[in-house]
Amino acid sequence: MIASIPSPEQSVWFIGPFPIRAYAMCILAGIIVAVWITQRRLNDRGGKPGQALDVAVWAVPFGIVGGRIYHVMTDPELYFVAGKNPWNALKIWEGGLGIWGAVALGIVGAWIGCRRHGVRLLDYADAAAPGIVLAQAIGRWGNYFNNELHGGRTDLPWGLQIHCWDQSAGVAVTCPGSTTNIEGVFQPTFLYESLWCMLVALALVLVDRRFSLARGQIFALYGMLYTIGRLLIEMLRDDHANLILGLRLNIWTSLIVFAGSAFAFWYFGVRVRRADEEVNGSAGPATDEPATGEPAGDAPQSSHHSD
Repeated sequence: MIASIPSPEQSVWFIGPFPIRAYAMCILAGIIVAVWITQRRLNDRGGKPGQALDVAVWAVPFGIVGGRIYHVMTDPELYFVAGKNPWNALKIWEGGLGIWGAVALGIVGAWIGCRRHGVRLLDYADAAAPGIVLAQAIGRWGNYFNNELHGGRTDLPWGLQIHCWDQSAGVAVTCPGSTTNIEGVFQPTFLYESLWCMLVALALVLVDRRFSLARGQIFALYGMLYTIGRLLIEMLRDDHANLILGLRLNIWTSLIVFAGSAFAFWYFGVRVRRADEEVNGSAGPATDEPATGEPAGDAPQSSHHSD
């Protein structure tokens, strides 16, 4: 067999009757890292200890629900056609979270958390952006353990061995008509996306250090950079996907999110910066009260900073 990257033959381990799922552990690890990074960056913006976690308590559950809803809505045939079990739509531990739904509904949860804890939403979004995309990088390794979301067959030396898989049990099984459990060697698109997300996280931190951007622009830049990579990687994937005009649904979603993020980057740079300048009577970001209808109180303030 050609040189290739091995993949796990098991993704679930049991401690007594309790399953430990690699997919869930990767998601959890990503959340912990994201909250830690967000708190550090909130501190630089005048935030109080614990505010990142306070808001995350709202944002994370909303994000997980949103991610699952997006996955189920865009791939309903996996659950709601003859021969499929619709209750499997609730089995989030078997994989299936759409980042688009996770971010969209996560923002709603973050807005609620920010309102309750006196944090300005745009400040929180900018602080969280590098952590969010780094959490995505970590979470993609859950797909590695599940032997899923790969690209087409390849003979590249960094190709990924993929096993025939029993998703419900989380173990490799013998392939039909074969004596081995290895289905073949495929493009490791999970790895490509994980590496891209790491680069995006680094770029966001460096841009935030180097330039004095308006509130919200770092988060908008995250949307732009992530979707560029996701669009290209999506073209390599060969897992199940619904098509629109011959293109995978997530390619269209990437294009729409990129356009929306680019507009938001422009809007925050013009309107939010202007509103902050009017409140402060200077050319710097807001330092006293929010100018966009967000709560004041003990809200953290934007500033040029470094991690």
